[in-house]
Amino acid sequence: MKKISFLLAVLFGTQVHSQSGFDIKINIKGAPDSIMYLAKYTFDKQYIVDTCKKVVKGAVTFKGKKDLDKGVYFLVSQGRARYFDFFINESSKLTISADMADMVKTLKATGSKENEDFFSYIKFITDRNVEFGKVKDQTKGMSKPDSLKFMGEKTKSLNESVQKFDFDFLAAHPNSFLADVLNLKTDKELKDVPKASNGRPDSIAQYKYYKTHFWDGVNFKDDRLLRTPFFADRIKRYYDRVIIQVPDTITVEIERVMAKAVPGSEMYRFLLAYFLPTYEQSKIMGFDKVFCNLVDKFVRTGLAKGVYDEKTSQKIIERVDILKPLLLGAQAPDLLMIDTVQSKAVNRMGFDTAKTSQSVTKLYYDNAQKLTPLFTTLYSVKAKYTVLIFWDVDCGHCKTEMPKLVDVYKDLKKKYDVKVFCVYTQHEYDKWRKYLIENKLADFINVWDPVHINNIKTKYDIFSTPVIYLLDKDKFIKAKRLSVEQVPELIKAFDAQDKK
Repeated sequence: MKKISFLLAVLFGTQVHSQSGFDIKINIKGAPDSIMYLAKYTFDKQYIVDTCKKVVKGAVTFKGKKDLDKGVYFLVSQGRARYFDFFINESSKLTISADMADMVKTLKATGSKENEDFFSYIKFITDRNVEFGKVKDQTKGMSKPDSLKFMGEKTKSLNESVQKFDFDFLAAHPNSFLADVLNLKTDKELKDVPKASNGRPDSIAQYKYYKTHFWDGVNFKDDRLLRTPFFADRIKRYYDRVIIQVPDTITVEIERVMAKAVPGSEMYRFLLAYFLPTYEQSKIMGFDKVFCNLVDKFVRTGLAKGVYDEKTSQKIIERVDILKPLLLGAQAPDLLMIDTVQSKAVNRMGFDTAKTSQSVTKLYYDNAQKLTPLFTTLYSVKAKYTVLIFWDVDCGHCKTEMPKLVDVYKDLKKKYDVKVFCVYTQHEYDKWRKYLIENKLADFINVWDPVHINNIKTKYDIFSTPVIYLLDKDKFIKAKRLSVEQVPELIKAFDAQDKK
């Protein structure tokens, strides 16, 4: 039996309405549990719906006055293992029986043809899986070539029988929720694959067919699909592995699917609640653009109402306002910094002892003319590539990475026109200067912001250090949030691309 995670919460406060209620009786001969749970799938999570605290000789009863959401449910043991799936759709009142000696073969449902049909499907698939498991045993005594040939032929035959059974089963249950559920796990593949120019099967034609027909038969207006074991996997597979992994392409494909759902419906809300955090938190560089695009399309326009309240929506919009100027291809915000040489002059103006933002502001305006020529700006750096790094003397990770960057830069500057704009994010001048000297960072353009005018952490989304950006000669962002090891690899790749 498959282990599951227990998440005892209800996303978005999904409501059930007081109507006819539910009455589910399950009898499992030989079941050892004294407590069992009724659980349901909800997108990529599972939730406990009801508990039977007194299981006597395998007799389990779940009963309530509220209607259950329609979808696929399952019985869960006290040890958090799943017994079997079943449907709550035609009726919330049914009886199921089985025997622990052979759970699958003995599954029966009374009062639900849909579940009887489903159980028959499970029996067939289970039998085929058993056959698959025996294929290797049947090759004992064969030579390796004969064994591989036998396994290939047998596996192909079994796969074809399953595919035919799937096709026939779906055809025999048209316009049914059961067919819709099983359709989610059935891939549409091109049968008569044409040959490519090299004589092999045309993989491009196969891919195009697979992608074009991926959503065949999937009704995004049916909220019941959310409560199945296959829907979330299909969504993730399509966006992670089927479509081209380019932010603009992903955005278009998400908007296409969202357009199939009813605005404000459970399906619509769950999809948005999945896509937005998925691409905000993506570890793939540049995919934050998808998040920004989706927020502009759905949150700013109010289409995400019901997913997020007004306060949360505003925070999401503010987050996008920070990220947008930092997207790949955007021109990095300029920085007006002070280097080590000019720091003493700035401190003499009183910035090192100013205690409040008001006093700093007053000092700035009182000394604006003197300050202007002292600034070292990011845009003033003349190099084909600029490595922009934000760091802190007391940051443990920085202490590891900064010496690496020193060594990497020694090699880089021999081959490429590159400079390092090294931004100290804190305000302890003496400690900073001592570190620069002791760790031989003199080759970098070492700067900080004693004037407090850059708002560095917000401007460059610095919530931890070190943070490394790679900029081109015009200070457009080529890559971001890099490790030191990635810097030379990317500069080499970009430089080779430029020479083509």
